[in-house]
Amino acid sequence: MSINLKKENKKQIVETYGKNGQDTGSVEVQIAMLTQKISELTEHLKSNKKDFATKRGLLMMVGRRKRLLSYLKSRDLEGYRALVKKLGIRG
Repeated sequence: MSINLKKENKKQIVETYGKNGQDTGSVEVQIAMLTQKISELTEHLKSNKKDFATKRGLLMMVGRRKRLLSYLKSRDLEGYRALVKKLGIRG
């Protein structure tokens, strides 16, 4: 089980959510990558219920994504709403 995203997945996320092909640090790209990692770890934890180290890492990622989302919301409300809708997060 690799926690890191594959190179192709990262490239596709950057192209989809970034402002250009090299934009790996923008808030939108970071949130999209964290969302991908969170979904992968959630699947891992469904079959490995006692993997507490991974669970801790997952909770830290969720907290980081939450902080990035609140930052984006304070800076760009329309961008925040579009990103949340595109990623399918926030029930």
